[in-house]
Order: sequence, then structure tokens, then C-alpha cells
Amino acid sequence: MVRTIAKDYDAKRESILAAAANVFANCGVTSASMTEVAKACGISKGNIYHYYDSKLAILFEILDNYLSRLRGRVIAIELDISDVQGSLEALCAEILNAYEGMDDEHKIQTEGIPLLPEDQQSILKGYQRDMVHHLEAFLRAANEDLKSDTQALRAATMSVFGMLNWFYMWNTRNDVDGRVTYAKTVAAMTMGGVPRLRGFKKT
Repeated sequence: MVRTIAKDYDAKRESILAAAANVFANCGVTSASMTEVAKACGISKGNIYHYYDSKLAILFEILDNYLSRLRGRVIAIELDISDVQGSLEALCAEILNAYEGMDDEHKIQTEGIPLLPEDQQSILKGYQRDMVHHLEAFLRAANEDLKSDTQALRAATMSVFGMLNWFYMWNTRNDVDGRVTYAKTVAAMTMGGVPRLRGFKKT
């Protein structure tokens, strides 16, 4: 007998993903159990397997949904080298706005991705790589100092993401104005510091 799919099947899957992301973020992906996820969802452990066959299946869908949407928003930002500061501010603001309400999903990336099968890791790392390349290409085109210095270019690019990625950990003014202000700060620090990178070498 074929099992029918409930009318709220998709909605229930979404609620499981949200609850699981919170459990994974608070308990750690490795330590979290399907029992804890089911309890957080308000359903039985047996019932959760009707929607997902494993904890890693849940983890992959959480991260695939999050990173694919983030990539889409980042890549959609048109970066204009005639307005470097404004373009970088817009990109940083878009990333920070995309992070809003996604603290759990953002937090579990570092631990979660290495736990997944290689093919799934490759998909998720591809999203991350596309975002890095989008910013990297802009910084290279916008600044002469970075066109021939791959080390400085990489440092500048990853420093931007580093400043943005930890925003949710310390910022107590996590509203629209706060994110816009911080986006301007990151852009100003990046473009103000880039000219000095070329002459800075590890001794």
C-alpha cells in the first residue's frame, strides 16, 4: 500500500529543519540526537523518519537551503568599479541582511560541512567559493594594488568575510540600521587598508 503524503508535508519538513538547526547550534551537530530533534519539533522519533531518513540528511538540507539562498543574494549584487565604496557597502549590507534570523544555520557550518559525504560537501563548498570569487574579482578589478598580488587579494577578500561572519556573535544592535552602519565600517576599513597591503610582507 502506498503511503499518502500529508497536506502539511512540506510545512512540517520546514519546521523540522528550523528546530534541528537550533538543536545542532546549541548541542553541536555531533552530539545532537534525532530524539532531541524530534522533541524540539513536538513529534515522535519514529515520525521524524517519515520526513528525513537520517540526521545527516537534515543537516545537508539545512545547509543547502541556507548557503544556496545566501549565494543567490550575494551574486545578484552588481559591483560597480566606478563606485567601489558604495558597491562594497551594498554587498556587505546584503550579506548581513541575509544573516538575519539565520544564526543557527550560520553557526553550524564549520562543524557540519566536514561531517557530510564528499559529494554534498562539494556542493556546499561550491556555494561558498562562488561568493568568495564574486568579491575577489571585484576587489581585483577595483584596486591596482591587488591585481598582481594574489596573497594580498586573498587576505583582503577573506578579511571582509571574516568581519561579516562574526557580526552576529558580538553585535547587540542587530537591526537594519545597525547592519547598514557596520557594512559601511567594513567597506571603509577594507578600502582604506588595501593600499597598505601591497608593501606588507611577512618577515
